[in-house]
Amino acid sequence: MATSEPPTEHKGLKVESLGKVAETSMRTQIGLEGHVLQLRAITIEPGGQIARHSHATRPGLVKVVSGTWVEGRPSGEAVYGADTPGGILEDAETDHWFFNRGDEPATAIVCDIVPAG
Repeated sequence: MATSEPPTEHKGLKVESLGKVAETSMRTQIGLEGHVLQLRAITIEPGGQIARHSHATRPGLVKVVSGTWVEGRPSGEAVYGADTPGGILEDAETDHWFFNRGDEPATAIVCDIVPAG
């Protein structure tokens, strides 16, 4: 499938924090300094988008739970809905962006490790 031009800014997003493993716990439990593990619900409104970004230093996992997210990558597009098995892996090689081309808000649960701060 062809890829749309990557967006350069976020549009129509709602981000809700669902929890965070503190920096002190990350250091004590697994020896990872200066980072937290966070869980968020991210909703893209119809016509909304998440700007192109890399995960070179920010590993994560995404599971769409309602609506449909269209993921763009330099290699093409993929569509993820609540009924799509598995999730979206965000590893060191990931460079992507997202659109909601549907008529309803689309929500995903996102878990990632990020710098503390």
